[in-house]
Amino acid sequence: MSSITSIIKSVRDIMRKDTGVDGDAQRISQMVWMLFLKIFADQEAEWELLNPGYQSPVPEPLRWQNWAEDDEGLTGDALMDFINNELFPTLKELDRNLGPQAKIVRAVFEDTYNYMKNGTLFRQVINEIDKIDFNSSKDRHLFNDLYETILKELQSAGSSGEYYTPRAVTQFMVDILNPQLGETVLDPACGTGGFLTCTIDHLDKQINKPSQRKTLQQTVRGVEKKPLHHLLCTTNLMLHGFEVPGVKRGNYLAKPYSDWGANDKVDIILTNPPFGGVEEDGTETNFPQKSRTKETADLFLALIIRLLKDGGRAAVVLPDGTLFGEGVKTRLKEELLARCNLHTIVRLPNWCLQPLHEHQNQPALL
Repeated sequence: MSSITSIIKSVRDIMRKDTGVDGDAQRISQMVWMLFLKIFADQEAEWELLNPGYQSPVPEPLRWQNWAEDDEGLTGDALMDFINNELFPTLKELDRNLGPQAKIVRAVFEDTYNYMKNGTLFRQVINEIDKIDFNSSKDRHLFNDLYETILKELQSAGSSGEYYTPRAVTQFMVDILNPQLGETVLDPACGTGGFLTCTIDHLDKQINKPSQRKTLQQTVRGVEKKPLHHLLCTTNLMLHGFEVPGVKRGNYLAKPYSDWGANDKVDIILTNPPFGGVEEDGTETNFPQKSRTKETADLFLALIIRLLKDGGRAAVVLPDGTLFGEGVKTRLKEELLARCNLHTIVRLPNWCLQPLHEHQNQPALL
Protein backbone atom coordinates (compact mmCIF):
# COMPACT_ATOMS: atom_id res chain seq x y z
CA MET A 1 0.00 0.00 0.00
CA SER A 2 1.27 3.48 -0.87
CA SER A 3 2.52 5.56 2.02
CA ILE A 4 0.48 8.61 2.96
CA THR A 5 3.39 10.86 1.96
CA SER A 6 3.53 9.45 -1.57
CA ILE A 7 -0.27 9.71 -1.82
CA ILE A 8 -0.21 13.42 -1.00
CA LYS A 9 2.66 13.94 -3.43
CA SER A 10 0.55 12.29 -6.14
CA VAL A 11 -2.38 14.55 -5.23
CA ARG A 12 -0.17 17.63 -5.58
CA ASP A 13 1.15 16.48 -8.96
CA ILE A 14 -2.36 15.81 -10.29
CA MET A 15 -3.71 19.17 -9.08
CA ARG A 16 -0.88 21.03 -10.80
CA LYS A 17 -2.27 19.81 -14.12
CA ASP A 18 -5.68 21.38 -13.45
CA THR A 19 -6.11 24.87 -14.95
CA GLY A 20 -8.55 25.89 -12.19
CA VAL A 21 -6.05 25.57 -9.36
CA ASP A 22 -3.97 28.74 -9.35
CA GLY A 23 -0.99 28.55 -6.99
CA ASP A 24 -0.11 26.91 -3.68
CA ALA A 25 -2.81 28.54 -1.53
CA GLN A 26 -5.66 27.25 -3.74
CA ARG A 27 -4.06 23.82 -4.05
CA ILE A 28 -3.74 23.51 -0.26
CA SER A 29 -7.32 24.70 0.27
CA GLN A 30 -8.60 22.21 -2.33
CA MET A 31 -6.63 19.33 -0.86
CA VAL A 32 -7.66 20.07 2.74
CA TRP A 33 -11.44 20.16 2.16
CA MET A 34 -11.21 16.87 0.29
CA LEU A 35 -9.17 15.36 3.11
CA PHE A 36 -11.76 16.69 5.57
CA LEU A 37 -14.57 14.84 3.78
CA LYS A 38 -12.56 11.60 3.80
CA ILE A 39 -11.66 12.04 7.48
CA PHE A 40 -15.28 12.84 8.34
CA ALA A 41 -16.45 9.71 6.50
CA ASP A 42 -13.95 7.51 8.33
CA GLN A 43 -14.93 9.08 11.65
CA GLU A 44 -18.62 8.49 10.89
CA ALA A 45 -17.90 4.80 10.23
CA GLU A 46 -16.37 4.62 13.69
CA TRP A 47 -19.24 6.55 15.33
CA GLU A 48 -21.82 4.29 13.69
CA LEU A 49 -20.00 1.25 15.04
CA LEU A 50 -19.74 2.62 18.58
CA ASN A 51 -23.17 4.26 18.59
CA PRO A 52 -25.78 2.34 16.56
CA GLY A 53 -28.17 5.28 16.92
CA TYR A 54 -25.85 7.72 15.15
CA GLN A 55 -27.47 9.50 12.20
CA SER A 56 -25.30 11.27 9.64
CA PRO A 57 -26.34 14.87 8.89
CA VAL A 58 -25.05 14.46 5.32
CA PRO A 59 -27.72 13.26 2.84
CA GLU A 60 -27.08 9.67 1.78
CA PRO A 61 -26.13 10.39 -1.88
CA LEU A 62 -23.57 12.97 -0.74
CA ARG A 63 -21.74 10.77 1.77
CA TRP A 64 -18.17 10.03 0.69
CA GLN A 65 -18.71 6.27 0.44
CA ASN A 66 -21.60 6.75 -2.00
CA TRP A 67 -19.86 8.90 -4.62
CA ALA A 68 -16.10 8.84 -4.00
CA GLU A 69 -15.12 5.31 -2.97
CA ASP A 70 -15.90 3.67 -6.34
CA ASP A 71 -12.68 4.33 -8.23
CA GLU A 72 -14.51 3.83 -11.52
CA GLY A 73 -17.55 5.89 -10.47
CA LEU A 74 -18.51 9.44 -11.40
CA THR A 75 -15.87 11.23 -13.44
CA GLY A 76 -15.47 13.94 -16.07
CA ASP A 77 -18.23 16.51 -16.55
CA ALA A 78 -20.76 14.43 -14.59
CA LEU A 79 -18.51 14.49 -11.53
CA MET A 80 -17.90 18.25 -11.74
CA ASP A 81 -21.64 18.85 -12.13
CA PHE A 82 -22.25 16.77 -8.99
CA ILE A 83 -19.56 18.63 -6.99
CA ASN A 84 -20.54 22.14 -8.04
CA ASN A 85 -24.32 21.81 -8.24
CA GLU A 86 -25.17 19.19 -5.61
CA LEU A 87 -22.41 18.59 -3.06
CA PHE A 88 -21.29 22.16 -2.36
CA PRO A 89 -24.71 23.88 -2.37
CA THR A 90 -26.11 21.25 0.01
CA LEU A 91 -23.18 21.24 2.48
CA LYS A 92 -23.06 25.05 2.55
CA GLU A 93 -26.74 25.14 3.57
CA LEU A 94 -26.83 22.03 5.76
CA ASP A 95 -29.52 22.29 8.44
CA ARG A 96 -27.77 23.13 11.72
CA ASN A 97 -30.67 21.56 13.62
CA LEU A 98 -29.50 18.12 12.47
CA GLY A 99 -26.95 18.13 15.29
CA PRO A 100 -23.43 19.21 16.22
CA GLN A 101 -21.80 17.38 13.30
CA ALA A 102 -24.07 19.27 10.90
CA LYS A 103 -22.83 22.56 12.37
CA ILE A 104 -19.23 21.46 11.84
CA VAL A 105 -19.75 20.47 8.21
CA ARG A 106 -21.67 23.65 7.41
CA ALA A 107 -19.07 25.86 9.12
CA VAL A 108 -16.31 24.15 7.13
CA PHE A 109 -18.02 24.60 3.77
CA GLU A 110 -19.60 28.05 4.17
CA ASP A 111 -16.43 29.74 2.87
CA THR A 112 -14.79 26.82 1.07
CA TYR A 113 -14.60 26.56 -2.72
CA ASN A 114 -13.94 23.98 -5.39
CA TYR A 115 -11.19 25.25 -7.67
CA MET A 116 -10.68 22.18 -9.86
CA LYS A 117 -12.29 22.20 -13.30
CA ASN A 118 -11.22 18.91 -14.85
CA GLY A 119 -13.44 16.03 -13.74
CA THR A 120 -10.98 13.36 -14.87
CA LEU A 121 -8.20 14.88 -12.75
CA PHE A 122 -10.66 15.32 -9.88
CA ARG A 123 -11.46 11.59 -10.00
CA GLN A 124 -7.74 10.78 -9.92
CA VAL A 125 -7.32 12.94 -6.80
CA ILE A 126 -10.28 11.26 -5.08
CA ASN A 127 -8.88 7.82 -5.85
CA GLU A 128 -5.56 8.75 -4.24
CA ILE A 129 -7.16 10.24 -1.11
CA ASP A 130 -9.43 7.22 -0.71
CA LYS A 131 -6.35 5.01 -0.21
CA ILE A 132 -5.86 6.56 3.24
CA ASP A 133 -7.62 4.94 6.20
CA PHE A 134 -7.98 7.58 8.91
CA ASN A 135 -9.29 4.97 11.33
CA SER A 136 -5.92 3.24 11.10
CA SER A 137 -3.66 4.39 13.93
CA LYS A 138 -0.69 4.11 11.56
CA ASP A 139 -2.22 6.38 8.89
CA ARG A 140 -3.48 8.80 11.54
CA HIS A 141 -0.01 9.04 13.07
CA LEU A 142 1.62 9.57 9.67
CA PHE A 143 -0.91 12.26 8.81
CA ASN A 144 0.10 14.21 11.93
CA ASP A 145 3.62 14.38 10.51
CA LEU A 146 2.28 15.27 7.07
CA TYR A 147 0.24 18.02 8.68
CA GLU A 148 3.50 19.79 9.51
CA THR A 149 4.41 19.72 5.82
CA ILE A 150 1.04 21.24 4.88
CA LEU A 151 1.63 24.02 7.41
CA LYS A 152 5.05 24.80 5.99
CA GLU A 153 3.55 25.05 2.51
CA LEU A 154 0.81 27.28 3.88
CA GLN A 155 3.45 29.49 5.46
CA SER A 156 5.23 30.02 2.16
CA ALA A 157 1.90 30.92 0.54
CA GLY A 158 0.70 33.02 3.47
CA SER A 159 0.13 36.70 4.04
CA SER A 160 1.48 39.28 6.46
CA GLY A 161 0.42 39.09 10.07
CA GLU A 162 0.35 35.27 10.10
CA TYR A 163 2.73 33.56 12.52
CA TYR A 164 2.99 29.83 13.02
CA THR A 165 4.43 28.81 16.36
CA PRO A 166 7.22 26.22 16.20
CA ARG A 167 6.25 22.97 17.88
CA ALA A 168 9.03 23.29 20.49
CA VAL A 169 7.72 26.71 21.60
CA THR A 170 4.13 25.43 21.74
CA GLN A 171 5.21 22.43 23.82
CA PHE A 172 7.20 24.64 26.18
CA MET A 173 4.22 26.94 26.77
CA VAL A 174 1.84 24.04 27.45
CA ASP A 175 4.33 22.34 29.78
CA ILE A 176 4.85 25.53 31.80
CA LEU A 177 1.11 26.17 32.25
CA ASN A 178 0.50 22.45 32.91
CA PRO A 179 -3.27 22.33 32.14
CA GLN A 180 -5.29 19.99 34.35
CA LEU A 181 -8.31 17.97 33.26
CA GLY A 182 -11.46 19.99 33.91
CA GLU A 183 -9.82 23.38 33.44
CA THR A 184 -11.18 25.44 30.54
CA VAL A 185 -8.55 26.11 27.88
CA LEU A 186 -8.97 28.71 25.12
CA ASP A 187 -7.02 29.88 22.11
CA PRO A 188 -8.88 33.00 20.87
CA ALA A 189 -6.87 33.08 17.62
CA CYS A 190 -6.25 29.38 17.18
CA GLY A 191 -5.06 29.25 13.58
CA THR A 192 -4.57 25.62 12.61
CA GLY A 193 -4.84 24.37 16.20
CA GLY A 194 -1.25 23.86 17.33
CA PHE A 195 -1.86 24.98 20.92
CA LEU A 196 -5.14 23.08 21.15
CA THR A 197 -3.71 19.76 19.94
CA CYS A 198 -0.63 20.13 22.15
CA THR A 199 -2.96 20.73 25.11
CA ILE A 200 -5.04 17.69 24.15
CA ASP A 201 -1.91 15.51 24.05
CA HIS A 202 -0.95 16.86 27.49
CA LEU A 203 -4.40 16.16 28.97
CA ASP A 204 -4.70 12.72 27.34
CA LYS A 205 -2.16 11.45 29.87
CA GLN A 206 -4.56 12.34 32.71
CA ILE A 207 -7.52 10.34 31.34
CA ASN A 208 -8.42 7.08 33.09
CA LYS A 209 -12.10 6.60 32.15
CA PRO A 210 -14.48 7.46 29.26
CA SER A 211 -16.28 10.25 31.14
CA GLN A 212 -13.00 12.13 31.43
CA ARG A 213 -12.61 12.13 27.63
CA LYS A 214 -16.00 13.84 27.41
CA THR A 215 -14.75 16.44 29.90
CA LEU A 216 -11.67 17.01 27.75
CA GLN A 217 -13.76 17.60 24.62
CA GLN A 218 -15.99 20.08 26.44
CA THR A 219 -13.21 22.18 27.96
CA VAL A 220 -10.72 22.74 25.11
CA ARG A 221 -11.88 25.29 22.56
CA GLY A 222 -10.74 27.87 20.06
CA VAL A 223 -11.87 30.56 17.65
CA GLU A 224 -10.45 31.27 14.19
CA LYS A 225 -11.39 33.97 11.70
CA LYS A 226 -9.95 32.63 8.44
CA PRO A 227 -11.80 29.84 6.59
CA LEU A 228 -8.79 27.73 5.57
CA HIS A 229 -7.21 27.90 9.01
CA HIS A 230 -10.55 26.99 10.60
CA LEU A 231 -10.83 24.01 8.25
CA LEU A 232 -7.30 22.87 9.09
CA CYS A 233 -7.95 23.26 12.81
CA THR A 234 -11.23 21.34 12.67
CA THR A 235 -9.55 18.54 10.74
CA ASN A 236 -6.64 18.52 13.17
CA LEU A 237 -8.92 18.13 16.20
CA MET A 238 -10.93 15.37 14.53
CA LEU A 239 -7.69 13.47 14.00
CA HIS A 240 -7.08 13.93 17.73
CA GLY A 241 -10.29 12.11 18.56
CA PHE A 242 -12.71 15.04 18.92
CA GLU A 243 -16.18 14.07 17.71
CA VAL A 244 -17.30 17.70 17.91
CA PRO A 245 -14.28 20.01 17.69
CA GLY A 246 -14.92 23.10 19.82
CA VAL A 247 -13.60 25.48 17.17
CA LYS A 248 -15.79 28.37 16.03
CA ARG A 249 -15.47 30.60 12.99
CA GLY A 250 -15.31 34.22 14.02
CA ASN A 251 -13.28 37.12 15.32
CA TYR A 252 -13.06 37.47 19.11
CA LEU A 253 -12.21 41.15 18.69
CA ALA A 254 -15.57 41.88 17.03
CA LYS A 255 -17.54 41.52 20.28
CA PRO A 256 -17.73 44.61 22.52
CA TYR A 257 -15.24 44.36 25.39
CA SER A 258 -17.93 45.17 27.97
CA ASP A 259 -20.09 42.25 26.79
CA TRP A 260 -17.60 39.65 28.01
CA GLY A 261 -18.93 38.51 31.38
CA ALA A 262 -18.12 36.04 34.15
CA ASN A 263 -19.49 33.08 32.16
CA ASP A 264 -17.01 33.79 29.35
CA LYS A 265 -13.93 33.62 31.55
CA VAL A 266 -11.54 30.67 31.30
CA ASP A 267 -8.80 29.06 33.37
CA ILE A 268 -6.09 29.02 30.70
CA ILE A 269 -5.32 30.95 27.52
CA LEU A 270 -2.59 29.76 25.15
CA THR A 271 -2.19 31.74 21.96
CA ASN A 272 -0.01 33.39 19.35
CA PRO A 273 -2.36 36.12 18.07
CA PRO A 274 -1.68 37.76 14.69
CA PHE A 275 0.75 40.63 15.04
CA GLY A 276 2.12 43.08 12.59
CA GLY A 277 -1.43 43.14 11.21
CA VAL A 278 -4.12 45.81 11.41
CA GLU A 279 -7.78 45.25 12.26
CA GLU A 280 -10.75 46.52 10.25
CA ASP A 281 -11.93 50.08 10.80
CA GLY A 282 -14.21 50.26 13.80
CA THR A 283 -12.94 47.13 15.58
CA GLU A 284 -11.03 49.21 18.10
CA THR A 285 -14.25 50.96 19.17
CA ASN A 286 -15.31 47.67 20.81
CA PHE A 287 -12.63 48.36 23.41
CA PRO A 288 -12.31 50.95 26.20
CA GLN A 289 -10.75 54.25 25.16
CA LYS A 290 -7.45 53.47 26.91
CA SER A 291 -7.02 50.24 24.88
CA ARG A 292 -8.05 51.48 21.44
CA THR A 293 -5.64 50.68 18.62
CA LYS A 294 -5.70 48.95 15.25
CA GLU A 295 -2.73 46.73 16.19
CA THR A 296 -4.19 43.23 16.46
CA ALA A 297 -1.75 41.92 19.08
CA ASP A 298 -2.47 44.80 21.48
CA LEU A 299 -6.23 44.28 21.22
CA PHE A 300 -5.83 40.57 21.89
CA LEU A 301 -3.66 41.21 24.94
CA ALA A 302 -6.30 43.54 26.39
CA LEU A 303 -8.96 40.90 25.71
CA ILE A 304 -6.87 38.07 27.21
CA ILE A 305 -6.59 39.98 30.49
CA ARG A 306 -10.36 40.42 30.46
CA LEU A 307 -11.09 36.74 29.75
CA LEU A 308 -8.95 35.14 32.47
CA LYS A 309 -10.62 33.97 35.66
CA ASP A 310 -9.16 35.10 38.97
CA GLY A 311 -6.15 32.85 39.37
CA GLY A 312 -6.23 31.95 35.68
CA ARG A 313 -3.01 31.75 33.69
CA ALA A 314 -1.88 32.51 30.17
CA ALA A 315 1.11 32.09 27.88
CA VAL A 316 1.12 34.41 24.87
CA VAL A 317 3.51 35.07 21.98
CA LEU A 318 3.75 38.82 21.27
CA PRO A 319 6.08 41.23 19.47
CA ASP A 320 8.47 42.77 21.99
CA GLY A 321 7.23 46.19 20.87
CA THR A 322 4.22 45.45 23.09
CA LEU A 323 6.52 45.70 26.10
CA PHE A 324 8.61 48.67 25.02
CA GLY A 325 6.26 50.78 22.89
CA GLU A 326 4.37 53.91 23.91
CA GLY A 327 0.72 54.97 24.07
CA VAL A 328 -1.63 51.99 24.26
CA LYS A 329 1.34 49.67 24.72
CA THR A 330 2.41 51.56 27.84
CA ARG A 331 -1.09 51.35 29.29
CA LEU A 332 -1.26 47.62 28.54
CA LYS A 333 2.05 47.08 30.31
CA GLU A 334 0.74 49.02 33.33
CA GLU A 335 -2.36 46.79 33.39
CA LEU A 336 -0.23 43.67 33.14
CA LEU A 337 1.80 44.75 36.17
CA ALA A 338 -1.15 46.07 38.19
CA ARG A 339 -3.83 43.42 37.54
CA CYS A 340 -1.81 40.33 36.66
CA ASN A 341 1.01 38.37 38.19
CA LEU A 342 3.40 38.74 35.26
CA HIS A 343 5.65 35.80 35.96
CA THR A 344 8.10 35.37 33.08
CA ILE A 345 9.13 37.02 29.82
CA VAL A 346 11.15 34.96 27.36
CA ARG A 347 12.67 36.86 24.47
CA LEU A 348 12.77 34.57 21.45
CA PRO A 349 15.48 34.84 18.78
CA ASN A 350 14.56 36.69 15.58
CA TRP A 351 14.77 33.54 13.45
CA CYS A 352 12.31 31.66 15.65
CA LEU A 353 9.24 32.56 13.59
CA GLN A 354 11.07 33.00 10.30
CA PRO A 355 10.39 32.83 7.40
CA LEU A 356 6.74 33.40 8.20
CA HIS A 357 6.71 37.16 8.32
CA GLU A 358 8.57 40.29 7.41
CA HIS A 359 7.93 41.97 10.74
CA GLN A 360 11.23 43.02 12.29
CA ASN A 361 10.08 43.05 15.92
CA GLN A 362 11.73 40.29 17.90
CA PRO A 363 8.99 38.03 19.33
CA ALA A 364 8.52 37.75 23.07
CA LEU A 365 6.72 35.13 25.12
CA LEU A 366 4.71 36.20 28.19
